[in-house]
Amino acid sequence: MNNNKLMVHFKDEPVGILVYKDHKVSFQYNENWIKTGFAISHLSLPLSNKIYTPEFTPFSGLFGIFNDSLPDGWGRLLVDRMLLKSGIKPNQISQIDRLAIVGKEGIGALEYTPEDSFQMAATEDYDLDFLSKQCSLILENKESNDLDYLFQSGGSTGGKYPKINKEIDGDEWIIKFPSSIDFEEIGLQEFLYSECARKCGIQIPETRLFNSKICDGYFGIKRFDREGKNKIHMASVSALLETSHISPNLDYIQLLKLTMLLCKSEKEVRKMFDLMCFNVFSQNQDDHSKNFSFIYDGCWKLSPAYDLTKSSTMYGEHATTVAGEGKNPGLKDILKVADEIGISTKYAKESASNIQEHVMQDLSKYLD
Repeated sequence: MNNNKLMVHFKDEPVGILVYKDHKVSFQYNENWIKTGFAISHLSLPLSNKIYTPEFTPFSGLFGIFNDSLPDGWGRLLVDRMLLKSGIKPNQISQIDRLAIVGKEGIGALEYTPEDSFQMAATEDYDLDFLSKQCSLILENKESNDLDYLFQSGGSTGGKYPKINKEIDGDEWIIKFPSSIDFEEIGLQEFLYSECARKCGIQIPETRLFNSKICDGYFGIKRFDREGKNKIHMASVSALLETSHISPNLDYIQLLKLTMLLCKSEKEVRKMFDLMCFNVFSQNQDDHSKNFSFIYDGCWKLSPAYDLTKSSTMYGEHATTVAGEGKNPGLKDILKVADEIGISTKYAKESASNIQEHVMQDLSKYLD
């Protein structure tokens, strides 16, 4: 693996070219894409024939939109295991090499050619309980005989949870397994959170709780970046603002302003406001910049919500502050955000009250 150039595609159309030099990956749009396409990252990569070169930080020489294509957490662990299995040291390959490994299998709609692939054994479908146990072996740094299957089904995904992609009735789903630090009921908890969010009027993809003989079930969510075989372009807030989700540095005021700038829609701004309220009242502190995304399908819209569950951070505060308050935000802080953005006090109070009521009714056993 020693790639210096990759082509970027969207639905078989050439978007542009990536060139690796001096530990940075520069990008230039294809001339025809400039005439007929759209800016794949609204702020960093406006449509132009110039050559764009990123800073080395925060994404090790990549623009955020391409970093979105790379697996992190569980997916990166699987990639690194496959590299070691192939006799390649993970720290000796570049970011552009990792994009070549992603190829056509990343989240969203961007694809990369030429692809680099691993030699893998033929695999079969497995029972979810069996796969959960194999994931546990990987997390414990032990050998799994089914590494090839886990990589094929989950090597392109991000996030800390072990997971697989699975086709169900023609649609692609993500099914999560417990991480090493989770309690047994985590799948049921995330399912109940998704159901509660739906009652609150928050847009949520279809979700299911898949049966298990060893726990309360595995949480599954239909992928919103896929409609059958059609891929939908998406960009996380982390990518759009070129900021790492590891370092908390955002406020919901910024997220709401970004939503208006990108979507130019009060409806979409209110959707982000409602999501903020849900995260506050349901004590979801893991509301970092990769857990908010936008999708582009002719125009930009806030993506359906995901990764909603009771969670805490190592510093005991929300990853995204609410009008500057991270440790214990409440209605006063929510109304400050509404006032700053220009959302009516009437709407803000009614929406916050409705969401808080549903959360207390359905999720109180999880709340402090």
